[in-house]
Amino acid sequence: MTILSTGSMSMSQRALSTVSSAVTGMARHNGRPLRLSALALSLTLLGGCVISEPRTQVAMALPAQWQEPDEAQGSVLEQQWWQGFHSAELDQLITQALAQSPDLHSTLEQVRQAELAVNVAGASLFPSVSASLGSDWRRSESSAGDSQQSRGSSGGLAISYEVDMWGRLAAARDSARASLAASRFDYQASRLSLASAVAEAYFNVLALDKQIGLAEDNLQIAARVMKIVDARFRNGMATALDVSQQRNTVLNQQAALLPLRVRARQTRSALAILLGQTPQTAMLTEHLALDALQPPAIRAGLPSELLTRRPDLASAEADLAAADADVLAARAALLPSVQLSSSLGVSTAALLSLANPANSVSLAGSLAQSLFDGGQRRSQVAISQSRRQQLVDNYRSAVLTALKEVEDALGNTRLTADQEQLQRQIVAESQRSLRLAELRYREGADELLAVLDAQRTLFSAQSSLVDIQLSRLTAALDLYKAVGGGWQQGQPIDTREPAGYPRLTTPAP
Repeated sequence: MTILSTGSMSMSQRALSTVSSAVTGMARHNGRPLRLSALALSLTLLGGCVISEPRTQVAMALPAQWQEPDEAQGSVLEQQWWQGFHSAELDQLITQALAQSPDLHSTLEQVRQAELAVNVAGASLFPSVSASLGSDWRRSESSAGDSQQSRGSSGGLAISYEVDMWGRLAAARDSARASLAASRFDYQASRLSLASAVAEAYFNVLALDKQIGLAEDNLQIAARVMKIVDARFRNGMATALDVSQQRNTVLNQQAALLPLRVRARQTRSALAILLGQTPQTAMLTEHLALDALQPPAIRAGLPSELLTRRPDLASAEADLAAADADVLAARAALLPSVQLSSSLGVSTAALLSLANPANSVSLAGSLAQSLFDGGQRRSQVAISQSRRQQLVDNYRSAVLTALKEVEDALGNTRLTADQEQLQRQIVAESQRSLRLAELRYREGADELLAVLDAQRTLFSAQSSLVDIQLSRLTAALDLYKAVGGGWQQGQPIDTREPAGYPRLTTPAP
């Protein structure tokens, strides 16, 4: 075990120096300055000795470039990355969600709890001081009839302090600070996830509205062809089978509308939950069409930059720092602990008065060392070391997953862009085929089967185009999330409650 003597005075050393000065002063008051002053000086010097625990560094070989081409131009993402879609309604929805989402506020409360935990851990490095003041009156009678009265008043001041000789208390404070940093990073990751979820739900609403509009248009097309088939049937130019087949097409289009409308309502309800509203709240009465949204060009940057641009990776690194501090604290718990205490008291025989008091001073020091605990403390050290190794593995896994997410998002972004371009051509050709098939059927040059095939082809092509458009927007969202959504370390967190947010209020103690 390596014991390092620190050259600079830490917080615990300054607190111990204060206690030592108080001990010296009380010793002089008691007429024994030399012996106790030497004791206080020795304890102060011991407080400068701490055990060390090296900071865990995870070395990983990162690729120099992405496998998927990153041809986007421009700067790194801004923090409000969703503005790149140029939708004022999307901006409004995400702003509302960040202010009113109960899930995000739950994460914010965890940040506040971590801040308070740092205060609790840091308080143990300082002495505890307590004061007391009391007065009493008593009367007693003997069996012989004699009575006695006693009265008195007293006041006292007590100081107790644990000497952090090995750095256990300081390590607990450092662990709390690292946990606070991790909770802040988790909050930023939650903001990114919430904004992405709102955007994805919004895109789904637009896609479903587009699908409903296409289904209604296709129903009109099927109804129009039905009139043609019915007219030809009345004129003896079409069979009853032709009428039945086209009527079946009309019914299928009517049936396709039912689940689309239900899904649209359910998606709006899911979006309302993300916004912190009731599912029955009406919203999105007027919004952009799906075709009006174009995914922005996103530059992924270098793989090495990813470690500083994702809050979840920063959180995993902070958890690892907290584990280092926990290992140090567990190791320090194996060593002796030193407790100092002193008290100063006054007492008098007067009631409710401290006139002509009698003074008393007490000094105490204790050294405690566990001799046998069944291996409990050593097992705790092993547990802390094992947990640190687990966090190292978790961090490596998180980095590998992040690299894959960027690669996948880059590939999907390029793939969906190419697919959309080809699918638009397929839709245009399908529309042209249906017009020609209707014309040939009306003129009797072709059978109804050709019209039915052209209708099915067009309906399928239009639906596929909507799915690809949605996939392209979702791929852009995935790339935004994969590269950290414009987050940078050091961004401040506003812990203030937004106006109008419901919060539980408790009376002050």
